[in-house]
Amino acid sequence: MKPLKRLDWYIIIKFLSTYFLSIVLILSIAIVFDITEKMGDFIENQLSLKEVVMGYYIHFVPYYLNMFSQLFIFISVIFFTSKLAGNSEIIAMFSSGMSYERLMRPYAVAATFLFLMSFWLGGYIIPNSSRELLNFQNKYVFNKSFEFVRNVQMEVKPGMILYIESYQRRTDMGYHASLEHFDGKLLTERITADRIKHDTAYHWILEDYTRRQFLGLREVMSMGERLDTIIPIMPEELFITAEDAQMMTNPQLTAHIRKQRERGTGDLKPFETEWWKRWASPAGAFIMTLLGVTLSSKKVRGGMGKNLGIGVTLAALYILFSTTSTTLTVGGAMSPFMAVWLPNFVFLAIGAVLYYRVRK
Repeated sequence: MKPLKRLDWYIIIKFLSTYFLSIVLILSIAIVFDITEKMGDFIENQLSLKEVVMGYYIHFVPYYLNMFSQLFIFISVIFFTSKLAGNSEIIAMFSSGMSYERLMRPYAVAATFLFLMSFWLGGYIIPNSSRELLNFQNKYVFNKSFEFVRNVQMEVKPGMILYIESYQRRTDMGYHASLEHFDGKLLTERITADRIKHDTAYHWILEDYTRRQFLGLREVMSMGERLDTIIPIMPEELFITAEDAQMMTNPQLTAHIRKQRERGTGDLKPFETEWWKRWASPAGAFIMTLLGVTLSSKKVRGGMGKNLGIGVTLAALYILFSTTSTTLTVGGAMSPFMAVWLPNFVFLAIGAVLYYRVRK
């Protein structure tokens, strides 16, 4: 790749400065509204300014910055490119012999920077911020705590099904549990217990248990006060729900999906969907940049109002499509990959058509 020239840096700086200015303005407005809504909770819990800022808003900012990123990439490109076109700067560039492909070069560099920033935020910073944000809201706003879980049923490994009616995090104790072993579709053993307690690693203790073994047409039943057994699961895994996918970093999410696949357990679609979102959402930076440039690089009568209107409409449709397309995974209508990437494919095709027409 050839070194960037002064004109490239001019466009890159215009692009990024417009983007960060617009995102700072919208986040400032969002913070003001949020403070107004939650001020009563902050005062009621006697939180200091430091506790509010460091415990809540330092995590609030990256979450919403990444959420609004694609929208403001599009608006920023539309805004400053329309100004360049309106001031006849783009015409001057083409008059000097610059091709349309050459014009796209600094835009591609800036979009790559925003892609990497979004990928880093979404995969490594925001998951931890989301957890801290939720913990803060549960403690000071919603006054909720998640110290127990109810009706847990999962296949902890192929052929072993665990059910626990309720489990307390604080005592590491569960109540009314059953452990079933299958050979294919044939039930070979069922153990029920009044209590189940985690000991160390994968070692669990069943208390006041009843054990039934099915040996062909014969059944063997035994009872006792304590049974030590190995169940390949840790207590914290009982508390993992589909919502926790957003609170896992990329390595944690990858490890969880791999582990659950090895176990042959249930529905991984929420976690797979979140994994593909970590790539598809940042990739939207390139698509929004392509659409923005092709829509606004031509000088039009009446200024940038028309371009901004079209840009906001397309960005809103993209965000709406991206938000709703994941519902196509329900019932197996579409794989998580296709459901997440479908909006990108559709709008990339639109961008390619616009690029071809403008280039000619």
